[in-house]
Amino acid sequence: MAIEIERKFLVKEKPFHLEKKSLHIRQGYIVNDQKQVIRVREKGNEYFLTVKGNNIGISRLEFDFPISKEDAGELLEHFCKTAIIDKIRHYVEFKGHTWEVDEFHGDNEGLVLAEIELMSENEDFAIPDWIGKEVTPDERYYNMNLATHPYKDW
Repeated sequence: MAIEIERKFLVKEKPFHLEKKSLHIRQGYIVNDQKQVIRVREKGNEYFLTVKGNNIGISRLEFDFPISKEDAGELLEHFCKTAIIDKIRHYVEFKGHTWEVDEFHGDNEGLVLAEIELMSENEDFAIPDWIGKEVTPDERYYNMNLATHPYKDW
Protein backbone atom coordinates (compact mmCIF):
# COMPACT_ATOMS: atom_id res chain seq x y z
CA MET A 1 0.00 0.00 0.00
CA ALA A 2 1.36 3.45 -0.96
CA ILE A 3 0.75 6.18 1.59
CA GLU A 4 1.58 9.83 0.98
CA ILE A 5 2.35 11.93 4.05
CA GLU A 6 3.05 15.55 3.26
CA ARG A 7 2.91 19.02 4.74
CA LYS A 8 2.45 22.25 2.75
CA PHE A 9 3.81 25.71 3.47
CA LEU A 10 3.73 29.14 1.89
CA VAL A 11 7.12 30.41 0.73
CA LYS A 12 8.42 33.74 2.10
CA GLU A 13 11.29 34.04 -0.35
CA LYS A 14 11.98 31.92 -3.40
CA PRO A 15 14.90 29.53 -2.78
CA PHE A 16 15.48 28.76 -6.46
CA HIS A 17 19.21 29.50 -6.21
CA LEU A 18 19.40 26.43 -3.92
CA GLU A 19 17.58 24.05 -6.23
CA LYS A 20 19.01 20.67 -7.15
CA LYS A 21 16.82 20.44 -10.26
CA SER A 22 13.57 21.78 -11.71
CA LEU A 23 10.82 20.17 -13.77
CA HIS A 24 7.84 21.58 -15.64
CA ILE A 25 4.59 19.92 -14.52
CA ARG A 26 1.16 19.97 -16.14
CA GLN A 27 -1.68 18.06 -14.58
CA GLY A 28 -5.40 17.65 -15.02
CA TYR A 29 -8.11 15.83 -13.12
CA ILE A 30 -10.44 13.10 -14.37
CA VAL A 31 -12.05 12.69 -10.93
CA ASN A 32 -11.67 15.51 -8.47
CA ASP A 33 -13.58 15.43 -5.20
CA GLN A 34 -12.82 15.32 -1.49
CA LYS A 35 -12.85 11.50 -1.29
CA GLN A 36 -10.88 10.54 -4.39
CA VAL A 37 -8.72 11.99 -7.13
CA ILE A 38 -7.68 10.55 -10.48
CA ARG A 39 -5.03 12.77 -12.01
CA VAL A 40 -3.04 12.82 -15.25
CA ARG A 41 0.41 14.34 -14.88
CA GLU A 42 3.15 15.36 -17.29
CA LYS A 43 6.33 15.74 -15.22
CA GLY A 44 9.29 16.64 -17.40
CA ASN A 45 9.52 13.73 -19.85
CA GLU A 46 7.54 11.32 -17.67
CA TYR A 47 3.78 10.75 -17.64
CA PHE A 48 1.57 9.29 -14.90
CA LEU A 49 -1.97 8.36 -14.04
CA THR A 50 -2.36 8.84 -10.28
CA VAL A 51 -5.11 7.66 -7.97
CA LYS A 52 -5.39 9.28 -4.54
CA GLY A 53 -7.72 8.46 -1.68
CA ASN A 54 -9.34 10.54 1.02
CA ASN A 55 -7.12 12.44 3.47
CA ILE A 56 -6.80 10.99 6.95
CA GLY A 57 -4.96 13.74 8.80
CA ILE A 58 -1.96 14.54 6.59
CA SER A 59 -1.86 11.00 5.12
CA ARG A 60 -3.66 9.42 2.18
CA LEU A 61 -3.37 6.50 -0.20
CA GLU A 62 -1.59 7.32 -3.47
CA PHE A 63 -0.82 5.10 -6.45
CA ASP A 64 1.21 6.29 -9.49
CA PHE A 65 1.06 4.41 -12.79
CA PRO A 66 3.48 5.34 -15.61
CA ILE A 67 1.71 5.93 -18.95
CA SER A 68 2.86 6.94 -22.43
CA LYS A 69 3.15 10.53 -23.61
CA GLU A 70 0.41 9.83 -26.17
CA ASP A 71 -1.97 8.45 -23.54
CA ALA A 72 -1.29 11.41 -21.24
CA GLY A 73 -2.04 13.85 -24.06
CA GLU A 74 -5.31 12.11 -24.94
CA LEU A 75 -6.41 11.93 -21.30
CA LEU A 76 -5.56 15.60 -20.67
CA GLU A 77 -7.43 16.69 -23.79
CA HIS A 78 -10.54 14.50 -23.58
CA PHE A 79 -11.08 13.49 -19.95
CA CYS A 80 -9.83 16.23 -17.66
CA LYS A 81 -12.87 18.18 -16.49
CA THR A 82 -11.12 21.12 -14.80
CA ALA A 83 -8.45 23.65 -15.69
CA ILE A 84 -4.92 22.32 -16.14
CA ILE A 85 -2.48 23.04 -13.33
CA ASP A 86 0.76 24.46 -14.76
CA LYS A 87 3.80 24.84 -12.52
CA ILE A 88 7.55 24.52 -12.21
CA ARG A 89 8.67 22.23 -9.40
CA HIS A 90 12.02 23.09 -7.84
CA TYR A 91 13.72 20.45 -5.69
CA VAL A 92 15.64 21.93 -2.76
CA GLU A 93 17.65 19.85 -0.25
CA PHE A 94 17.66 21.02 3.36
CA LYS A 95 19.03 19.08 6.33
CA GLY A 96 18.24 15.59 5.10
CA HIS A 97 14.93 16.29 3.37
CA THR A 98 13.97 17.29 -0.16
CA TRP A 99 11.53 20.18 -0.34
CA GLU A 100 9.38 20.42 -3.46
CA VAL A 101 8.79 24.10 -4.19
CA ASP A 102 6.00 24.68 -6.70
CA GLU A 103 5.93 27.95 -8.63
CA PHE A 104 2.47 28.14 -10.22
CA HIS A 105 1.57 29.70 -13.57
CA GLY A 106 -1.63 30.43 -15.46
CA ASP A 107 -4.64 31.14 -13.22
CA ASN A 108 -2.51 30.36 -10.15
CA GLU A 109 0.29 32.80 -11.09
CA GLY A 110 1.98 34.31 -8.03
CA LEU A 111 1.40 31.31 -5.76
CA VAL A 112 4.52 29.54 -4.49
CA LEU A 113 4.10 26.53 -2.19
CA ALA A 114 6.62 24.20 -0.58
CA GLU A 115 5.83 20.59 0.31
CA ILE A 116 7.78 18.09 2.30
CA GLU A 117 7.02 14.37 2.16
CA LEU A 118 7.52 12.50 5.40
CA MET A 119 7.90 8.86 6.43
CA SER A 120 5.47 9.32 9.35
CA GLU A 121 3.10 12.03 10.58
CA ASN A 122 5.30 12.60 13.64
CA GLU A 123 8.63 12.79 11.80
CA ASP A 124 10.86 15.68 12.89
CA PHE A 125 12.28 17.96 10.20
CA ALA A 126 14.10 21.27 10.04
CA ILE A 127 12.25 24.25 8.55
CA PRO A 128 14.35 26.54 6.32
CA ASP A 129 14.28 30.33 6.79
CA TRP A 130 12.51 30.79 3.44
CA ILE A 131 9.46 28.82 4.61
CA GLY A 132 6.38 30.74 5.76
CA LYS A 133 3.05 29.76 7.25
CA GLU A 134 1.93 26.13 7.20
CA VAL A 135 -1.19 25.63 5.05
CA THR A 136 -1.53 21.83 5.20
CA PRO A 137 -5.07 21.93 6.64
CA ASP A 138 -6.26 24.68 4.24
CA GLU A 139 -7.94 22.84 1.36
CA ARG A 140 -7.69 25.89 -0.94
CA TYR A 141 -4.03 24.98 -1.46
CA TYR A 142 -4.68 21.42 -2.68
CA ASN A 143 -3.83 21.19 -6.37
CA MET A 144 -7.20 19.59 -7.07
CA ASN A 145 -8.90 22.70 -5.62
CA LEU A 146 -6.56 25.12 -7.39
CA ALA A 147 -7.81 23.55 -10.65
CA THR A 148 -11.42 24.54 -9.89
CA HIS A 149 -10.90 27.61 -7.67
CA PRO A 150 -7.64 29.23 -8.84
CA TYR A 151 -5.53 31.57 -6.78
CA LYS A 152 -6.42 34.56 -9.01
CA ASP A 153 -10.05 34.33 -7.83
CA TRP A 154 -9.38 34.44 -4.07
